[in-house]
Amino acid sequence: MKLSKLLFGAAALALLAGPVFAAGEPSDLKVTTINGKNVITDAKGMTLYTYDKDTAGVSNCYDKCAAAWPPAFATDGAAAAGDFSLVKRTDGKMMWAYDGKPLYLWVKDKAPGDTTGDMVGNVWHTAVEK
Repeated sequence: MKLSKLLFGAAALALLAGPVFAAGEPSDLKVTTINGKNVITDAKGMTLYTYDKDTAGVSNCYDKCAAAWPPAFATDGAAAAGDFSLVKRTDGKMMWAYDGKPLYLWVKDKAPGDTTGDMVGNVWHTAVEK
């Protein structure tokens, strides 16, 4: 599939799914209002989470943890913008971070708007726009 078709499809999905970031913000991410909160989601509208055991700019979720909490990987050529940065994982892949905190999906969320990962183990939190 041509890149232009992929970009058009992503733009159309973003318009249908809810508000997107202002110009200059990452295209892999967006803000969606869920239960009255401005939640950071991936481009598909799936909720992103932060992990208390991470430190600023460092992911500490690997192996079994990453199987349950997949990192929010950045697309090739992605660039940091505003409060969004990129974190390099030990395998060299880049993932998104918000306010220095790496961002993850939760495998038990099945549809856009699900937030079943919030407060799991009292260490996972829905990523909310500040």
